Amino acid sequence: MSDATLSGATAPATAAKPVAFRGGGFAPRPHRWVGFVVFVVLILIAEWGTRAGWISALTLPKPSDVLATFGELYQSGMLFKHLGPSLARLFVGALFGVTVGVSVGVLIGLFSYVRAGAVPLVAALFPIPKIALLPLFVIWFGIGEGSKYALIAFGTFTPTVVATYGAVDNVDRTLIRMGQSFGLSWWSIVRKIVLPGAMPGILSGLRISLAIAIILLVAAEMLGAEYGIGAYILQAGSLYDLERLFAGVVILSVLGVVVSALIGLIERRVLGWRT
Repeated sequence: MSDATLSGATAPATAAKPVAFRGGGFAPRPHRWVGFVVFVVLILIAEWGTRAGWISALTLPKPSDVLATFGELYQSGMLFKHLGPSLARLFVGALFGVTVGVSVGVLIGLFSYVRAGAVPLVAALFPIPKIALLPLFVIWFGIGEGSKYALIAFGTFTPTVVATYGAVDNVDRTLIRMGQSFGLSWWSIVRKIVLPGAMPGILSGLRISLAIAIILLVAAEMLGAEYGIGAYILQAGSLYDLERLFAGVVILSVLGVVVSALIGLIERRVLGWRT
């Protein structure tokens, strides 16, 4: 038998087969519609339960009534009258607390003397319930906007510091040694290796810090605020108006979702190198 015949007979057996890509690295796939469906299903269950009598109206109002309350708030202009001051307080307080927290956390992660002096102080401040300090901030800064800004800033400062220096510590030291072996300067290593490597942990910490900021915003507005989501919830609760009360809670939930979405957008822009 000739060589040509043998090669022709074995060609189909040795033909290359396509192999599926197996290097995804457990990368999460976006399924945005799933979260929307979950919310819709829960709302429909609540609506059905309240209309059928399985859920007492004294416990949970109808979602349709809460939606009607939103319409009244919007038409009367009170929605933005309460939402505007809350957003301003949240933005100013969280911006100051996050900025100082990230700066201090990076310094702790980079300098041993700063770590030795600041970590015990942060460890002592972190477990303190920030809401319990609200009367103290009122004494220091007055009952106006200053105490609200200070409470939100302090509440976001400590978790941001802990998340930031933990993220700096978790940067792969092999990459740092590689940069040193190539003769990179200290600042180049920090800018090109340490900060990009720590950014995922910093942004994850921001999700927690900003959620805490929203909680403290409500607490601060319940004391000495005429307008704001916290003041609106307090007024509704004192009148036992469940529709208004749940409308305020839903506003806070939507605010949390929006903040999380903004952080997710920043992650996609800043951490595109991970894909």
